Amino acid sequence: MFKLRNKVLLSQWVALPLRLVIGFGFMAHGWAKLSRGPSGFAKLLTQIGAPLPEKTAWLSTFVELLGGLAIFVGAFVELVSVPLIVMMLVAMFTVHLKYGFSSINMIGLTQNGPQFGPPGYEVNLLYIAGLLSLILGGAGALSIDRLLSRKGGLSERPKEHQHAA
Repeated sequence: MFKLRNKVLLSQWVALPLRLVIGFGFMAHGWAKLSRGPSGFAKLLTQIGAPLPEKTAWLSTFVELLGGLAIFVGAFVELVSVPLIVMMLVAMFTVHLKYGFSSINMIGLTQNGPQFGPPGYEVNLLYIAGLLSLILGGAGALSIDRLLSRKGGLSERPKEHQHAA
């Protein structure tokens, strides 16, 4: 019984490393687009035939920045994950799919070391899997979603674990 209680307590922390890594990753990608200017990203969007490339570039930039921040702090995780998953699917099918699965594609070796080609869709799938895990399991400990659920009178533990305590 003691081990079960510890497992229940520890399970509340499972989402934290996912949120921190995924949230930071999206913020880093959004910040890179913003700091270089979304118009550079709009050129890529034009090449792949995206509609309204300038507007889409700005929208993508802010979805990554603000969505990443929301995931990082655990705010509205279920809602925010949807556009982030859509962005990963679009990137996967329009850019990365043709390069295969691996995120590391070595195309040659020079005196300076390995040369790498464009990444495949592996990282897109990892982000999608992480976001789906957060949707299914919740934002977990140290999250705004947990704080809001406490204020709303909801239990902080998932229903399936309430009987174990």
